[in-house]
Amino acid sequence: MDLRGKRIFVGLSGGVDSAVTAALLQKQGASVAGVFIKGWYPPGMPCTWSEDRKDAMRVAAKLQIPFTTLDASEEYKRGVIDYLLAEYKAGRTPNPDVMCNREVKFGAFFRFAEEKGADFIATGHYAQTENGKLLRGVDLAKDQSYFLWAVPKKALLKTIFPLGNTKKDETRVLAKAFSLPNAVKKDSQGICFLGSISVEDFLKNEFGSAPGDAIDATGVIVGQHSGVLLHTLGSRIPLENAPPGPWYVMRKDVEKNQLMVSKERMTTSDTKDLVLTETNWFSDSLEGPLSAQFRYHGPILVGTLSADRHTFIPATPLSEPLAAGQSLVVYRGDELVGGGILA
Repeated sequence: MDLRGKRIFVGLSGGVDSAVTAALLQKQGASVAGVFIKGWYPPGMPCTWSEDRKDAMRVAAKLQIPFTTLDASEEYKRGVIDYLLAEYKAGRTPNPDVMCNREVKFGAFFRFAEEKGADFIATGHYAQTENGKLLRGVDLAKDQSYFLWAVPKKALLKTIFPLGNTKKDETRVLAKAFSLPNAVKKDSQGICFLGSISVEDFLKNEFGSAPGDAIDATGVIVGQHSGVLLHTLGSRIPLENAPPGPWYVMRKDVEKNQLMVSKERMTTSDTKDLVLTETNWFSDSLEGPLSAQFRYHGPILVGTLSADRHTFIPATPLSEPLAAGQSLVVYRGDELVGGGILA
């Protein structure tokens, strides 16, 4: 695609990926503007957003591109934080990064760019687009297409992912070659927009600790957990007064504040149809064999979709328990065709 003269708004997070994204687009002759998206931040908890914004400003200054800040705190609080807390309270397994992309990066940011006359938006995601199709990134270890299944199709058609055909170590090399001020900055590992804050720390701040019993499959108490709302099905969990682990959550009883745990994460279960809600499909044709993932870098399920596209039917037994609220993302080869939330 010839991008010369095209107005492209880049979501500059302060990280190296978005910085290299802006530099690559500028090198191709695009008219680039940097936008720092300000989210909502929990009172009383450490957050790096102010420093991240400064890093984004330094990148924009280095590239000599316009820079602005978009306040998306309302969309982030409503679409990501409130959703996250409601799902955990219900004992479900949410994916805040999926909703962050749908509601904020490809929601509020996309609308802002449209209103300002941008031809495209761009982010530092490791994914690819080709003729309106969403594809896995070349670097499969870093591929982030899984988190993009809920992006509105209208926004996807106006989005560019310059890092889709780049490996992470190559991005670092490019950052140094462009002499970007954040070339050696570490990647964020916390919740989308919350920097170093982990999900567990955030939930403890919101819900507090509520110690309860952890039992095995026979009902015998094997230790104590820190709170049933703080953990999701299949996750590894630290236990107090328990034999050496690792221990994994197999079942939750929110009313009793009780977890059933096991030393084995993988369990074979009967094949069952997976009912989906809030589906979003990019392709008009979804016939034939498909594959699906129910967590990032998780096992691959092979199967088919029902005629109404609300049920995924696995061809083989499930290798581990699935949890309500997880995102089931459907692929045809390397093409992401859509997905939904497990009911």
